[in-house]
Amino acid sequence: MLELSPASFILKPAFAKIFCEPEWRWPKREKPMPNYDLFYVWSGEGELILNGEPYAISKGSCFVFRPGDETTATHNPQKPLVLTYIHFDVNEPVSRIPARYRVLDETIDFEYMLVRYVRLLLERAFAAEEEARLILKQLMIHLLRDEQHKPAPRKVSNQLNETIQEVANYIRQHPSLAHRVEDLASRAGLSPRYFSIKFKELMGVSVQSYIIRMRIERAEHLLVYTGMNVTEVADALGYRDIFFFSRQFKQYTGKSPSEIR
Repeated sequence: MLELSPASFILKPAFAKIFCEPEWRWPKREKPMPNYDLFYVWSGEGELILNGEPYAISKGSCFVFRPGDETTATHNPQKPLVLTYIHFDVNEPVSRIPARYRVLDETIDFEYMLVRYVRLLLERAFAAEEEARLILKQLMIHLLRDEQHKPAPRKVSNQLNETIQEVANYIRQHPSLAHRVEDLASRAGLSPRYFSIKFKELMGVSVQSYIIRMRIERAEHLLVYTGMNVTEVADALGYRDIFFFSRQFKQYTGKSPSEIR
């Protein structure tokens, strides 16, 4: 898809970032996939079966399904999936398509583009579709570049991986707590330095960046769905300075809390 112009991407109405309910599952379709689908996992654990082949999915798992693919998926109800999907098509022949599956190590830029894409089309901003096509092309470039510069596989034990994932899930479930690296490392049974290194290696971001991102994601949810005002949300998430909260929110989302509210 490197050779395609942004205008060649056909946007589909099926797109969203969703927080899956514990009972969620993706049953087998009556017909194979009719178009392309970019499928990204923000958090949680589960299993996805693509054309008969199973994949364990968790934070950073990314798929580019193609027309004709057959998919099913389930997840761990104790660690439900948070995912983004974007269906699209193209109106020109394609020679380079990103691989169907990979796990992204560096996720911040990719996740920002996903959030931007969904928000643009939901808000129906001026020239939203034009910008969304540009972002979709950027997402495809990002995936193709990732394939060209894929680092050596990480040598991390399953036990350590589960430990880090458990701590990450704890942060995600308690975004309002004043998490300290020392306390989180103690929870993992590791030294703060080793914990910080392995956390970034597995999660793609530093511990502090992850803590902030979980707070901002929760803040965005509270502002959109609960009717809480900006001051109430900032206070609920442990911010004592509403101006600092607003700056940090805009840094991560591109908008001020009042714009979301």
